[in-house]
Amino acid sequence: MMRIITGTARGTKLKTLEGKDTRPTTEMCKEGVFSAIQFELHDRSVLDLFGGSGQMALEALSRGAEKAVIVDSSRAACEIIKENAQKTKLMKQCRVITADWKEYIRGASGREKFDLVFLDPPYQEGILDEILHRLQYSELLAEGAIIVCESDKDGIPSEIEGFASKQYRYGKTHVTMFRVPAGEEE
Repeated sequence: MMRIITGTARGTKLKTLEGKDTRPTTEMCKEGVFSAIQFELHDRSVLDLFGGSGQMALEALSRGAEKAVIVDSSRAACEIIKENAQKTKLMKQCRVITADWKEYIRGASGREKFDLVFLDPPYQEGILDEILHRLQYSELLAEGAIIVCESDKDGIPSEIEGFASKQYRYGKTHVTMFRVPAGEEE
């Protein structure tokens, strides 16, 4: 059972898609991720590029993030995300978009900036490197943005030049966090 851990929607149970198409983040992993970034959520703009049930973005909103864009290529997943957003009373802070991640990055590039990005794509070697490369050049990342990547041991993303990174492990799940550099001082 998935639920919002803390904040305004604390304890709200969330629905997830049946079957193997979605792999919800475990409670232990979610708790670890949010402990690492808990003081950097307030008034932040969140992008969840592989929304699934929407739990990561909704958790961030529950803990004080300002708004979230939740993207998933599955219409069924987007319906569940909307249901969960209604249930947590966070819908007015969400935009749920049915789109492929590449399509979303291409279309949104330069139009908005995000302070926190969640990437939990289907586990596959090299996929996070491709997504991170496209994001890095997309103009979607705010200065000092945090990118949270979930993978298995074979999908751990490569270092990104100029970005600070940290690795965590929760059971079989590997979490890599990247931080976009803040503005250059001249």
